[in-house]
Formats: sequence, C-alpha cells, structure tokens
Amino acid sequence: MNILMALSQLEVTGAEVYATTLSDELISRDNNVYIVSDTLTKESKAEYFKIQFNKRSFSERFSQVKNLLKIIKEKDIHVIHAHSRASSWSASIAAKIAGIPLVTTIHGRQPVHLSRKIIKSFGDYSIAVCENIKNQVINDLGVNPKNISVLRNPIDETKYPFIGKSHSSDRKIISIIGRLSGPKGEVTLKLLEMLYKRKDFKIQVIGGKVIPQEFKKYEKEVDFLGYIDNVSEKIAESDIVIGAGRVAVEGILSGKPTIAIGEATSIGLITKDTLKKALDSNFGDIGKEPKAEFYWQNILKDVDNAFSLSNENLLCLRNMISEEFSLNEIVKKIELIYEKQIIKKRKYEIPVIMYHRVIKDESEKGVHGTYVTLENFEKHMEYLKYNGYETITFKDLLDNNFKKRFDKDKKWVMLTFDDGYVDNYENAFPILKKYGFKGVIYLVSDLNYNKWDVDNEENPERNFKLMDTKQILEMKEYGIEFGGHTLTHPRLSKIDLELAKNEMLKSKITIENKIGCPLYSFAYPYGDLNESVKSFAKEIGYPFAVATDSGPGIFSEDLYQIRRIAIFPTNNMFNFKRKVSGKYIINKLGKSF
Repeated sequence: MNILMALSQLEVTGAEVYATTLSDELISRDNNVYIVSDTLTKESKAEYFKIQFNKRSFSERFSQVKNLLKIIKEKDIHVIHAHSRASSWSASIAAKIAGIPLVTTIHGRQPVHLSRKIIKSFGDYSIAVCENIKNQVINDLGVNPKNISVLRNPIDETKYPFIGKSHSSDRKIISIIGRLSGPKGEVTLKLLEMLYKRKDFKIQVIGGKVIPQEFKKYEKEVDFLGYIDNVSEKIAESDIVIGAGRVAVEGILSGKPTIAIGEATSIGLITKDTLKKALDSNFGDIGKEPKAEFYWQNILKDVDNAFSLSNENLLCLRNMISEEFSLNEIVKKIELIYEKQIIKKRKYEIPVIMYHRVIKDESEKGVHGTYVTLENFEKHMEYLKYNGYETITFKDLLDNNFKKRFDKDKKWVMLTFDDGYVDNYENAFPILKKYGFKGVIYLVSDLNYNKWDVDNEENPERNFKLMDTKQILEMKEYGIEFGGHTLTHPRLSKIDLELAKNEMLKSKITIENKIGCPLYSFAYPYGDLNESVKSFAKEIGYPFAVATDSGPGIFSEDLYQIRRIAIFPTNNMFNFKRKVSGKYIINKLGKSF
C-alpha cells in the first residue's frame, strides 16, 4: 500500500514518535510510506515533504490541499493517515477530492465547539490512543462508535530490554521526562517543588530546548539534560521514571518503577491495580473530564513505594504492557483498517473465483451442480481478457505482494479449480492458454477419481476421473499452480484431529514430490474447517488457505480462510460479471463488511 502520514508540529511530540515508528514498521512490511509535516525531528525511512499545516489562513489551507493532491497523484496514495487537527482538516478535503480514505489517530482530548461538531475532520475511521479519548469524541462530538477503536501507541519492545531494579548502593536517580513548557511544564515544575529537597536521590529532567526562568532556581540541585536522542539509555540508568504517555510505557518495559503523571491527571505508581486507569488515560495525559485533577499529596509516598517494588512485580507489569503495546500486533490491525477503508471507498476487493469441473456439454454434468460448460467457460475468459483482467496465483502474492492489489495498474482476478478433474486438463487448460491466463488447481493426492462423491450414500455422484501426473506436469510447465486438497477429500472438522493433520500434511508432501516445487495454498474440502484445522494449514507450511463461502470480506484479514466466489452452471453472464467485479462480496456482506 502507498500511505501518506500527515502531521502538524513545530517540535518533537508523541504524535511524531508514533507516526515515525508506525511508518518504519509499515515500510518493513512492504508498504510505501510518505510523511508530510511542518517539521520532522525524528529520523524515519519514509520520504518527507514539508507542508506547514500550522499556517491556517484560507490561502495557506488552499495551498496545503493543492500540495497534498500533487503528492497523492504522484505517489499513487491509497490512504491518508493524519495525526493532528490541523493536518486532518486539510487532509480531509484532499482525500475527498482524490476519492481516497482518511484515517485519523486522535492523540489528545478534543476541543468541543459548534464548528468542530459540524466539521469533525475525523475521516472515515479514527484510532484513539486510549479509552478516555474514544469516550470523549463519541459523547461530546457525536463520532459513530462503529468508526473508532482504541489502539495504543505502538512500541518496539525489543528496543527496551528488561533491566529491572539497580542493586547499586550509589545515590538513586529519578528521571522526570517531559516538556518544560505548557501544561506538562507546569507538572514538571510542581514535581520539582515536591521532590528537590530530598537528598536520598538525584533528580534529572529530560526535555525542553531551553530552561525557562521559573526552573532556574533548581539548577544547582537538578540536572537539566534537555532534548536527547538516547532517552532509552537514560531510562536504563534510572531507579524511578516519572512521565506520561509513551515515556511511562518505555519505563515499564525497561523494568523501572514508573510513576505516571501527565497534563490531565496523576495516576501515581504503576502497579497491576492501577494499570487499567493508567491505560484509560494514556498514563495521565487524557482525563475523563476537561478539568485537570492531581493528587500531589501522594507523590512522596509513591516514590518510597516505588523503591520497594520487586523485580518480579516489574517483570509482570512489563509482560502486561508488552501485550497492550505490541508493535507487530498494532501495526497489523492498522494495516487492516487501511485495507478495509480502501475497499469500502473503492467498493472493490480482488475476486477469488472457484470452479470445479469444465465439461463439454450437459451430458457430462453428473448429479451435483459443480460444473460449467466449456462454452460458458470460454465466454468467462473472453470477458476477463477484453476487460483488462490479469490472472494471478498465490505464488504471485508471496512476500506481502497482495498489498499491491491496490496499485492503479492492477486489475487482478484469481481462478481456482477444486479436486483436479481430468476435464480441467482437457477442456479448461486449452482455453486458459488461448487467453494467456493461469490459475490454481487443488489436487486430491491419493485418488484417481471422485470417490468421496461416488460413495455418498444419500446422493451418489457419477464416476469422474482426476488428472494423472503427466497432465499435471504439463500444466505446471505452462504456469498453472497447484495446491493441496488432502489425501481423500474428508470433512476435516468432522474427523479426528491427528487424522485431519495427516490428510493435509501427507498430501502436501506427495504433491510436492510429484511436481518438484512447493505448494503455496490449501483448499479445505467442502469449505469445512475449524480453528484447529486452520492452525494445521499454517503449521505444515502453507502461506495461504482458501475456504468457500466463509471468511472475512478483506482478502488479507485471514490468510488461512480466504473467501472464494463460486461459479455455478445456473450463472448467466450478468451473474458472472457481478461476481468478478470486485464488489460482489462487499455487497453480499452489506453492513457486516
């Protein structure tokens, strides 16, 4: 995907750290990311464009939208992700003109006034970094609860190894990390007033470009380090960390006793009992009410209690925080938000079509309606060819290449065939070659005819041959891809789990030995599956697995239950066109999409 991050800031902020961390992780996951902002203090792998969102005159706004539209066109941007009110205002107009979605992350409490209620500029979907923000914009600004969710500020925990408490007998160090200006500066000033007289620990303050006048009286007792690049190293050296938002999270991950005090409220020492309140408020930065509320009388008691926390308790807190702030899991969810909003805006998702048999005429049809005639199959392929479709296989989608389906030059369709009937070779294969198409055929490895249907006592089918090795290899040489479909075509969720795993694993080994290359996908017979069966598909090495008429509407939401669209003999060309349009599943799922 091609993603544009929009920020408005004049100095380093938590939103910038969030956006650059997110951008770099998205790039590592094979997305293209670009950042637009007044300034960019934190290094990022994303390409940066300067747009001064903090200039808010009409002419400046017009210029911002114009520049955004230029970038959207040049970089084929699929989604904008804005991280501030100023940037989201201009981005919302540009996104609407360009016909692309806008996602916003709300990092702080929002002002409530009439114009904000009318022109929300929250985009198509919003992410709140804590529960108090989500509740505020729903209750005060009328944001639809369906269009907002809470996702924490993602952090790469590997950069913050657990250190725990220091056993040094030297003088302890308390690190206060935050700004020296604005509401956070007032908090830092109050903390110094409460703590500086204690001689049993040393205080260092991290943050602030210059030391304001009101702080100068503490210069002899306190180390003012200013803005530094090695904050994590200073946290590692600390015995107690005091801060809010991301600072508190980094302190907990490092195994340091952490006292959460932000610009809205003081949570106090973070323990298992106070963690939920801390998470709801982003560790003190976002209160439930607009009015700030502090409990300064508790600060000295919190400091003393912090010194007594055990490494066992600190490690438990780290594990809880790691789960909440997992960079990998949060970015994965954000990617899905992007994809869903892109798909909803375009009303298009890659169609994965399911065929079974392709027969010469109705005399070969058998009992079950899992076929199309050769005449209709050729009409289908002719339609795809002359309407600019490109057929792809799962091999084409490896290494996150499925994210390229949103590129402007892509009009993809996937053709799949279940069971490996000989008519796939005799009838479908010549037509596929005629139009330069490829597909994926799922083979039942240990049978040479459709025994599972023939032996059906309630509704027995006629005997139809499956392809032999020579035919399979000829198709493989052309570019047809093959996938697994078990040894004998059982209903996998209805049989013993070990037997189900054996059916899947041994068929994979058999087919790979036969064709001399790996299989990239598996098809559940009858579309029958459960969570255990899905886990087997992943465990035995399939990158993808397809269902039938189940699974999410987004192709990549569950790569082990990819929904397919079945083509039946009763489908006329109008039905076929609907099914390959890319809108079929979206329309079918309706409001539940």
